[in-house]
Amino acid sequence: MNIGIIGGGVVGQSLGAGLVKLGHHVTIGIRAVTPAEMSKERAQTTPLADWVGATGGKVATMAEAAASAELVVLATHGPSAIAALTLVGARNLAGKVVIDATNHLDFSQGMPPALLPEFSGHTSLGEQIQAAFPQARVVKGFNTLGAGLIANPELIKGDHDIFIAGNDADSKQVVTDLARSLGWQHVVDMGDIKAARATETLVLVWLQLVVATGGTLHNLHLVRG
Repeated sequence: MNIGIIGGGVVGQSLGAGLVKLGHHVTIGIRAVTPAEMSKERAQTTPLADWVGATGGKVATMAEAAASAELVVLATHGPSAIAALTLVGARNLAGKVVIDATNHLDFSQGMPPALLPEFSGHTSLGEQIQAAFPQARVVKGFNTLGAGLIANPELIKGDHDIFIAGNDADSKQVVTDLARSLGWQHVVDMGDIKAARATETLVLVWLQLVVATGGTLHNLHLVRG
């Protein structure tokens, strides 16, 4: 499958590397593909030039990455997600599954962060993305855990989950199948895109555990009675 990942940070690079290993053709989309951008140091991950050399994946502009993709992953900084998709262009998203892996976090007061109020309460970032791009098939997912675990769930022994939300059942099945191909055994369907309000809040639990334990290699698991 041709997969476009919007955003060249740690989430995009980690997921992209895992998808390349599965045989997918992955293109990371950034605003401008320049030598400076390709060699720039990136927080918690490598320069994109090194990622290309290690994986064989590609880097293009955001619009180019999405235009050639059958499935799009949104992996930008949460507050800039809608602006990034505006650069991608609605035509390049129409009819495509768009996995929204973003979180709208405010780190201005340090750890733990808070959720930005404009995407909280009786709305969510996932809902606002779906409303802004109604022809896209948005599925919230891969946003409640650490980036290193997304394509390597076996790093934690035992049962643990990812959570998805979206309006279209077929789109959620596509994301579920993709997750299972990455090794995820437990994919919890939370409901329609309004359930992004819950999953975007759930990331705060994960981050508080970072504060409490001093580590990032943990995840959550739904236990049913």
